[in-house]
Formats: sequence, C-alpha cells, structure tokens
Amino acid sequence: MPRTSPACCTLLGACCAVLCAPALADGSVTVYGRLNTSLEYSRASTATDGTALGSVVRLNNNRSVFGLRGEEDLGGALKAVWQIESALSLDTGEGQIASRNSRIGLQGSLGLLFLGHWHTPYTEATMGYDPYYPTTAGYMALIGNGSASSTDNVENTSSFDRRQKNIVQYRTPRWSGLSLWLGWGLPEEKATVARNPALYSVAAVYERGPLNATLAWERHQHYQAAGRNDDALKAGVAWQLLPGTRVAAVVEHLHYRTDTGDLQRNAYYASLVQKAGTGSVRIGVAYAANGTGSSTDTIGFFRSGAQTHATQFTVGYDYPLSRRTALYAYYSRISNADNAIYDFAINDLGIRAGADPQTFALGLRHTF
Repeated sequence: MPRTSPACCTLLGACCAVLCAPALADGSVTVYGRLNTSLEYSRASTATDGTALGSVVRLNNNRSVFGLRGEEDLGGALKAVWQIESALSLDTGEGQIASRNSRIGLQGSLGLLFLGHWHTPYTEATMGYDPYYPTTAGYMALIGNGSASSTDNVENTSSFDRRQKNIVQYRTPRWSGLSLWLGWGLPEEKATVARNPALYSVAAVYERGPLNATLAWERHQHYQAAGRNDDALKAGVAWQLLPGTRVAAVVEHLHYRTDTGDLQRNAYYASLVQKAGTGSVRIGVAYAANGTGSSTDTIGFFRSGAQTHATQFTVGYDYPLSRRTALYAYYSRISNADNAIYDFAINDLGIRAGADPQTFALGLRHTF
C-alpha cells in the first residue's frame, strides 16, 4: 500500500473531526478549495554581465488551497467565525495545514474582529484587481515588491504583498459602500532581535455597484534597522464598464529607510478583462520607475540608481469548461533595464541584472 505523509494524515484527521463534530448542529461548515497548476516554458534573456540562464520546462503550483470555514450564531446579531486554510502543492505532493488565511473571530453589527494568520488589509485591498493573482504572472513582481506567502516581522522585511503571522484585524461595517480595514502585526519578535519590529496596515475600501476603489497604507516598524520605519501607500480603482468588460488600475509608492539611507520607488499597474467568445482575454501591464534615494542597499527586487526601472506585460485567455473548472494560457515578460533585477514573485527564475524573465503557461484551475 502507498504510504501517507504525516501532513496528509493530520489534514485528513482535522477534516474528519470537524465534519463529524456534534457542534455542527449549532453552526455551519463549508469545505472549499482551489486546485491550480500550470505547465510552463520559462526563460530569461542574457543579463548585463553576460550571464545566460537558458530555458526550463516546469510544472508550477499556483498556490492551490484546501480550506474549512464556518460560523456559529451566538444570539442577536453576533456570531463566531473561523477559517482554516491549508496550502497544497499538486506538483510535488507537499502541503501544510493552516499555512494560508486562517482565523477565529467575532462578527456583528459593529463589524468583524479576528485573530490569526491573514493577508494584510494593504495586500487584500487590491489583489482582486490582478486577473493573474496568484500565479507566476502576478503583479507582485512590481507592485508590493515581491510576495510573502507566510511571514512575520523578521522573516521577510521587503515585501508589502504579504500574509502576516500573529495579526489582529478589525473591519468596520459598510457605510454607504465604504468600510475601513485595520491590521496590527504584533511585535512578538522583540524578544529575539535588537529592535521592536511590528506591522500596521490600513485600507479604506469603497464598493458599490460596478465600482470598487481603495486607498491603503502600511508601515513596517523597525524592519530594516532599529528606530526606522518603511512605508507603502497605494490607491486603486476597478470598474465594471459593461457586463463583459472590467478595467482596474493601481498606483503605489514605497519608501524604505535603511542603515545607509532612504530608498524610494513609484510603480503603476493596469488590467483589462474582456469577454471574448466563451472565455475572456486578460491583460496586465505594470511599470516600476527607477529607485531613488541615498541607500546603497537592495531591498527585495529594487535598488536606487539609473537604469533600475522595469516593465511587465501579461496577456492570456481564460476558457471555462464549467462553472468551476477552467483552462487558461498566458504569456508574461518582465523587461528589465540594465541595472534592474525584477523577477517573477512566484516561481522566480533567479535572474541577474538586466535579464528579462518570461514565461508561457498552459494551466488548469478547479474551485470547489
């Protein structure tokens, strides 16, 4: 008989325990998931220093998940809510329980308060604007400066696109379409590092009819050095113009403060989803300007100086086979200036300065 990994046994045991528990009589449980895998041909052009990586054919997992979520009525307008979301890697057979958005909280007429391991408000406010989130072609290569699937205040100190461990969040009720999301990444690492790192994240989100708009800010306290903070500010808007046409745009400013000085950068993103036949054409374009400031450090994918800008272009087609299953194909390329080092945020190629990573993908996605 084939052997079952300990991680799989743990996950199956948790599912059985939840699904068979008598407490279901007082609440509800939903089993859900996303299976998303693509076959990709990827390569990078020759770098400025002459390094050539060549090409590779690979099977990539695009953050497949298995999850359980539920709620329990506590009386009046109050209810308890919870979620356990786990990572699955169909290409390698690996996985980890509760490694993705997981929480426990209370929801009522005054809003939602929860504790756990979750995307920051800054991240979640605009990730739906990108039709390729979260795949190799996702906008996180330029917007947010990389992607941290699961991190705390010291494991990843560069990315503003992140799922944060040990986070407390509060989300207000919606008032005339507007709600406020607040997040605090607790400074638990203070006991292990010679500084006091913490995270503060805020997003004002407006959603009414075909319009979604947001203004988001996030501070990384003492991430690069003691007594110095990093900040990110972005604004975004998405508009459903017609039943088959959706456009979105994001503008972002990042500001890091390091031991060697300041490092700043502006970036821009726009996307179009256009119904074409049975499926839809999906286009995304991002531009990251030159890094500026006196810092000599490289933070994530960028640094200060001339010829450090980059552009990413992605085009593809999504074809639904059913309400839950779709085939898709896309081509994505990051064009780096001579001194730029932008790479794919997920399934990176490990490029050198000036190389242009690109990938062609054919994938299958199923949700349940």
